[in-house]
Amino acid sequence: MSTFNFSELNPDLILDAIESTGILVESGLLALNSYENRVYQFVGQDNKRYVAKFYRPKRWSEEQLKEEHSFSLELAAHEVPVVAPLLINGDSLHLYKGYHFAVFPSVGGRQFEVDNLEQLEWMGRFVGRIHKVAKARLFTHRPTINTDDYLARSVAELQGSELIPPSLHEAFFTILHQVVALAGQRYHSEDNLRLHGDCHPGNILWRDGPTFVDLDDCRNGPAVQDLWMMLSGDHQAQSLQMSTIVDAYNEFCNFNPLQLRLIEPLRAMRMVHYMAWLHRRWQDPAFPQAFAWFAEPRYWEQQILALKEQFSALQEPELRI
Repeated sequence: MSTFNFSELNPDLILDAIESTGILVESGLLALNSYENRVYQFVGQDNKRYVAKFYRPKRWSEEQLKEEHSFSLELAAHEVPVVAPLLINGDSLHLYKGYHFAVFPSVGGRQFEVDNLEQLEWMGRFVGRIHKVAKARLFTHRPTINTDDYLARSVAELQGSELIPPSLHEAFFTILHQVVALAGQRYHSEDNLRLHGDCHPGNILWRDGPTFVDLDDCRNGPAVQDLWMMLSGDHQAQSLQMSTIVDAYNEFCNFNPLQLRLIEPLRAMRMVHYMAWLHRRWQDPAFPQAFAWFAEPRYWEQQILALKEQFSALQEPELRI
């Protein structure tokens, strides 16, 4: 089985895998938007909608996948609105012909509005509830956010890329190394807890309140990692948004305001890691098809400008609440 793609994951294998759990598929499979994994919605013979998620081979170990599921189920047991995998015959993680997969209930909703202060207040309250549960212990098998993984290894990945136009090499790597050096100096976190890890608006479904989905990137790290991706607009707007979020968060879990200094380093780490992730996955046929712009000079020109802006942001005073 390839590490990089899902070429062997054909419809017959998917159906056989799902039905190996005892769930019979009534409808066809609807592929949902996912690139790291493969995700399909279907209707069972009980007329309920389900989602089957097939994990990318060799990305996470079996222990790491089980730890993700255990965290989701723990949150659900505390009545936190997360979409947790179904327990089937006592197991949430299943294996079929080399593919680990899980089955989830299908949940609908719309994306929450990042500029809506009332919804941001809800979000702060519910992330506070997540973190109240999460503080009980750290992940054992899941990684912790660190600069080696997000910065040093990402730069090494990009150094060997043939997708970066030679004419832009010097400009790109000059500003990249400056951003990486400054972000590495600014990022220090000893106050870690279990996180959702990728709490951006696309992973929040809104229907009479938020529902959290996709804990695929859960890991240990600072609480602010689950808050800063909800911010939008200029510095003044973000200050008001973060104040709203933190006030609600503090109803359930105490937020350390010193973590506000980590927002821009974390943003820089996400930018660099994202570029390296796209390069790392380029051998998966789905990626050149979905991210064709990644191989175009214009993308790398835009990244040079974005990195310059981020370098300036790293030198500005941290957000105040």
